[in-house]
Amino acid sequence: MMYRFVPMLLAVCAMAHPAGAQTADLVLYNGKIATVDENFRIVEAVAIAGDRIIGTGSNTEMKKLAGTKARLIDLKGKTVLPGLIDSHVHSVSASLHEFDHRIPEMETVADVLKYVHSRAGALPDGQWIVVRQVFITRLRDQRFPTREELDQAAPRNPVMFATGPDASVNSLALKLSGIDKNFKITDGAPGRIERDPVTGEPTGILRSCSRFIKVVNPGREPTPEDRRNRLKELLADYNSVGLTSIADRDAEDGDVELYRQLKDRGELTCRVFISLGVNAQMPMEQIEARMAATAANPLHRYDNMLWLRGIKVYLDGGMLTGSAYMLKPWGVSKVYSIDDPNYRGMRYIEPGKLYSIARTAMKNNLQPTAHSVGDGAVEALVDAYEEVNNELPVAKHRPCISHSNFMTLRAIQKMGRLGVVADLQPAWLWLDGATLIKQFGYDRLAYFQPYKSLFENKVVAGGGSDHMQKIGGFRSVNPYNPFLGMWITLTRQPRWTDQTLHAEQRITREQAIRLYTINNAYLTFEEKEKGSIEKGKLADLIVLDRDILTCPADEVKNIGVEQTYLGGKLIYQRQ
Repeated sequence: MMYRFVPMLLAVCAMAHPAGAQTADLVLYNGKIATVDENFRIVEAVAIAGDRIIGTGSNTEMKKLAGTKARLIDLKGKTVLPGLIDSHVHSVSASLHEFDHRIPEMETVADVLKYVHSRAGALPDGQWIVVRQVFITRLRDQRFPTREELDQAAPRNPVMFATGPDASVNSLALKLSGIDKNFKITDGAPGRIERDPVTGEPTGILRSCSRFIKVVNPGREPTPEDRRNRLKELLADYNSVGLTSIADRDAEDGDVELYRQLKDRGELTCRVFISLGVNAQMPMEQIEARMAATAANPLHRYDNMLWLRGIKVYLDGGMLTGSAYMLKPWGVSKVYSIDDPNYRGMRYIEPGKLYSIARTAMKNNLQPTAHSVGDGAVEALVDAYEEVNNELPVAKHRPCISHSNFMTLRAIQKMGRLGVVADLQPAWLWLDGATLIKQFGYDRLAYFQPYKSLFENKVVAGGGSDHMQKIGGFRSVNPYNPFLGMWITLTRQPRWTDQTLHAEQRITREQAIRLYTINNAYLTFEEKEKGSIEKGKLADLIVLDRDILTCPADEVKNIGVEQTYLGGKLIYQRQ
């Protein structure tokens, strides 16, 4: 693809100071500025007044817009992009994950047991040891630590190794939770306790029912000030990798309040779009009441720094835990402990209620989204949106599908026709592709994160991380460095394998950049406010240490950010 500088005659604001013209207080010039506008123009300079862009074009013309006290910054040929946007984070909980102590990387069961043993030595007898979100599919052993192994590592402490709703626990944790051979699940919610086929005793592995483990938090409880400071630290790290906006998908009420406090203090360094978590297992009248209260919240009125605009529910399980809802059976698996050849995963919302939730959200001017990982869940959610569309047009509400890992061409085409948007996480392809090829075979993954098909069918898809734990763009669970995400969409190369995962679904560099800029702005109804470097938009932009458009493809994941601007203000400078 050819990238060109816009000629002077086409430059925005090419006339020097017409009567009443706004003057710039900041001009960045002598750069390679990718505007990410409709034509993906490349310009030399951008002029900014206050928090808005007032022009883009040639060095000469943009300098003419500068006021007498304007700052002129020579980019020295550096590449500039719009501020990047992450479509899916869980920032508040992620920021607190290592509040008590730093948690090491764990790539094997031996690493897990070493950590558990070290915590047993650091904690008094009887205190809980909890390891969260170290997924077995991301361990080289690809299995849970056993009850016996956890007993040996921490014989006097209850231990829970949790991967979302699934968990492996030791004997003391089972005892303290009252789970024995006679225990039965009676709350009506999903779940299965694995048992020894001979004795009937629990093996320690709980599927979709870790809720029954009576964990007592062993760590220090953060104060309100601690919570604010940890979130500020995380947001600053987001800024350091080029992120100026995030979408918090599944925020709790306390999370919303924490964001509000930072905004009121002038300490919010990322623009935040919030999808409030809604428990789909509640009776429908309670769900309706929660949505009505959300729509009545003052934060539901648009503010470019903090906007409570969506709701989030969980439609199925996950691919990392073997519970995503699939159109075809998963297949018997030792890794996922699946012994039923007809097992298709877990679906948590029946069709009628799913339709009602989606309809109620849109009636309240809330964007609905649902955790939908398997192709069965994706099709079910698209069908629910289609049913709502028969009554009221859904396109203006931009109903969303979160994750959308396994898809079908039928679902993609229907999404394009309806105006349904998608929120995907490329890092899962890199982290988990090898495991998925082993489980499902290569052919069945033809529409796994099918970025090219989404673009071809005019489905607006955005890139995100599903960041859950730890601060650090590469060490986090899941990694939130957006350049890693872009690289994955360019190469589709899973780790621990030399096999490309369906190269025909690779996208161009321009499209990869759009995933994290203008597309994500569209996902949050803000494509006229941000997502590209154009006149009238918010002056969110980043300066890179190399040219993403021409550097070798394998370098894209290592691109560094030298400067980050939010609303024309420098909020990050690499030292």
